[in-house]
Amino acid sequence: MPVTPLRYGIVGTGLMGREHLRILALIPEVEAVAICDPHSASIEEALKITPEADTYDDFSDFLNRDDLDVVVVATPNHTHADIVTALVQKGTHLLIEKPMATTIQDAKTLHSLLSDYQSLAWIGMEYRYAPPVAQAIERSDSGEIGTLRMLSIREHRYPFLPKIDDWNRFNKNTGGTLVEKCCHFFDLMRHILKSEPTQIFASGAIDVNHLNETYDEGKPDIIDNALVIVDFESGARASLDLCMFAEQSTDQTEIHFVGDAGKIECRQPANSVTIGLRHEGWENWAVGAFRDSERLRTDYIDMATDISHGHGGATFHEHQAFLRAIQQSQRPSVSSLDGLMAVLMGAAAEISIRQNRVVHMSELTDY
Repeated sequence: MPVTPLRYGIVGTGLMGREHLRILALIPEVEAVAICDPHSASIEEALKITPEADTYDDFSDFLNRDDLDVVVVATPNHTHADIVTALVQKGTHLLIEKPMATTIQDAKTLHSLLSDYQSLAWIGMEYRYAPPVAQAIERSDSGEIGTLRMLSIREHRYPFLPKIDDWNRFNKNTGGTLVEKCCHFFDLMRHILKSEPTQIFASGAIDVNHLNETYDEGKPDIIDNALVIVDFESGARASLDLCMFAEQSTDQTEIHFVGDAGKIECRQPANSVTIGLRHEGWENWAVGAFRDSERLRTDYIDMATDISHGHGGATFHEHQAFLRAIQQSQRPSVSSLDGLMAVLMGAAAEISIRQNRVVHMSELTDY
């Protein structure tokens, strides 16, 4: 007996909203039936992907629909709080793009709303689901490299892309680069280390990008590079190396997991996972004898082209996990607490840069 597809609505049909639409078109158990965006050009682009969808240029009209099973929120960051607050009253399943909110207070308010939400409320931290990252996490969780002591993430990439009304050029709209972009990496830190952050120190600036740009709101104030160090309750520490004027890098993202028994290296877009195990008796090694190619192995992950365009396969696998959670009545794998903590860690790093000091997470958390 055929199963009726889940009916999805998409609020926000910019770059990320259209990525969601392309991925949903690959999943037979779902259909995108409604799209909402006040900008006609964005709606027109979305209709090229889902020509049969109903269109709305007013969110209040979209909100009047009672036949949606799922709503994906992919609007500009600073609109999430109001939109999610309104959608909670409808009781539909929610996939909320990162960051969950742009201010500490809004993130806490949304967490309070969503923590006991009876339907599924899932925060869009899709980097967890990129195939090489997921494989590296699985290998780390298996204990293969022992107890994790250090985690380093390097993101050397292109600048922020242009967005409608240039909203992403200003901290007040994005939460700041370390919230807007790097919430992904702070989420990965907690997810991988399975511990909570205690303190954060960061150094960063706007040094290269957007310096000659001027808009109605003024000159951009989003930083384009930063170094961040995070200490965790477990005693582990993590670091983030962000550069947004390094688009000629061989790999955009590297994640290094270092345990007391070995190391895992994950690279994208090479889509490789390398694991190296330490020798016993390393204390007695001679100089030059530390590396052993026999104890290093690299796996390359193949991906179908049609899913790889969604953040290297991450968005496809995120949607698959989200759908399974609905079908099996599971709790969200990426909860509102995860969304809140990613915002708080990014906000702490932004504060650290502005005030040139260590920020203790107890300053920002209530629990």
